[in-house]
Amino acid sequence: MIVITGAAGFIGYNVLKSLRGLYNIVAVDNNVERLIEKGHKGITYLSVEDSYLWLEFNAPAIEYVIHLGARTDTMEQDEEVFNRLNFNYSKFIWNFCYEEGVPLIYASSAAVYGDGTWAFSEKTKEMDLKPLNPYGWSKLKFDMWVLNQEEQPPFWAGLRFFNVYGQHEDHKGKMASVVYHLYNQIKETGGVKLFRSHKNECEDGEQMRDFIHIKDIVNVIFNFVMTDKESGIYNLGTGNARSYNDLARAVFKSLGIKKNISYIDTPIEIRDSYQYFTEAEMDKLTKMGYRKNFTSLEEGIDLYIKHLENENS
Repeated sequence: MIVITGAAGFIGYNVLKSLRGLYNIVAVDNNVERLIEKGHKGITYLSVEDSYLWLEFNAPAIEYVIHLGARTDTMEQDEEVFNRLNFNYSKFIWNFCYEEGVPLIYASSAAVYGDGTWAFSEKTKEMDLKPLNPYGWSKLKFDMWVLNQEEQPPFWAGLRFFNVYGQHEDHKGKMASVVYHLYNQIKETGGVKLFRSHKNECEDGEQMRDFIHIKDIVNVIFNFVMTDKESGIYNLGTGNARSYNDLARAVFKSLGIKKNISYIDTPIEIRDSYQYFTEAEMDKLTKMGYRKNFTSLEEGIDLYIKHLENENS
């Protein structure tokens, strides 16, 4: 039996789909109605509140915990929300896995790296990192807590997700990927608006991100579940940063529509916390033995756009 927290979320739902049929699944989420609506039967559904006691009573049957539940809104400023959902509940999951001898994968985030002053490497000392928003700080706070724990699950991995995109993220609203929002912009207006650069050394639309397709996230998590490995924190991107201009061009090409890109000012409220470059250092995952190639930006966008077109046809 595998417990997946955040199972109704973007990454959680895709992981659930990949593991269902191989394992009995316990889905923890305060929005399990979304899973029920999608017709996922034969799964145990729990709210976050109910999961505390349920896990304690059913511990002997649990083979693995994949903890993906979190508040992921980078615009949220209420630190108490993050403290409750991203830190305290994560500590409960960690302590449960230690006490019951259950392997654990949990979601960290590339947001811990802030503006990347110290590069995007797991070798960077946590005290040197400066996240740009409360969400990033909440993820770093838990990572730092984990690294100070002498009492650990038999195996654990904290995965620092970079910019994930792909199917089943439509419910995220403004927090959905840029690919999703560009697709909708093109469908509505025939063009896209990207943020203008506010740095002299960067051209408009040449801000860069490490975009990773959801199927690669699922593949790495599945690999951890199925194979022997070394505990620790791992970056999870492609290791290849691409620009927003590249991203937009790929969406237009996949749709068979002539490129139409314009630029708008980055909103004042996020301008100081806006990242101009992210790129995962991926040596640690490679040394652990992961050998699958990551999906190229063009291939990943084409897969995603076809999925969106099929859904909307």
